[in-house]
Amino acid sequence: MKRFFSFISIFALAGVLALQGCENTASDKESGTDAGISDSAVVVKSETSSETPRPNIGAKVSRDGIFKTLNIYTDAKAPDNHYIPSGWMGDFSDIKMNDKFLTNPHGGSTSVQIIYSNAATQGARWAGIYWQNPPNNWGSRPGGYDLTGAKKVTFWIRGEKGGERIEEVKIGGITGEYADTDVAGIGPIVLTPEWQQFTIDLEGKDLSSISGGFCWATNLDVNPDGATFYLDDIRYE
Repeated sequence: MKRFFSFISIFALAGVLALQGCENTASDKESGTDAGISDSAVVVKSETSSETPRPNIGAKVSRDGIFKTLNIYTDAKAPDNHYIPSGWMGDFSDIKMNDKFLTNPHGGSTSVQIIYSNAATQGARWAGIYWQNPPNNWGSRPGGYDLTGAKKVTFWIRGEKGGERIEEVKIGGITGEYADTDVAGIGPIVLTPEWQQFTIDLEGKDLSSISGGFCWATNLDVNPDGATFYLDDIRYE
């Protein structure tokens, strides 16, 4: 089975390329592209600037040089959640998300439910979601966080039935004028009906500017009947 590579290329509105990647939502949704999760592309709006490209300096998270934690999701509308699940990719119309799912959360009162169908509505045969800062940021504007000092990302995940396969879970990897400073990920992950915790190792990574705070992606080939799965307690530590 072809593997989902760890880089995303951003082109102008008419540009389409064939690389791997972990797209867009709401009114800014654009179609993703081919994959199987081996080949993919993201089509986004191009934002031009007359300014000289500058490195993206993310908002600092550490205090007194010490990084503690940064939560991406603990509970629906938790005041300390960071990043927004705005980057819907590939067959984005095949995704339904409920971040207020009440049944059997790992912690607190809610978890994130993801339903991925096998319709291949955009013809990509894969789909995924990026949690971004600011929302819908594909490297065209500054944002993100300086997560220097974080050692890992941990998250809990379970499948509805078991056997669902997530090809990659990662952080970083957004390119463009204000590119993420690094990328790290794991996968594939085969799910069980019970909650499991997974860890993305961040040792040695340059985390000084990360706009793509968290991402998952999967494809139709490894989930021919679609997949329903749940995420909870996602955090940098």
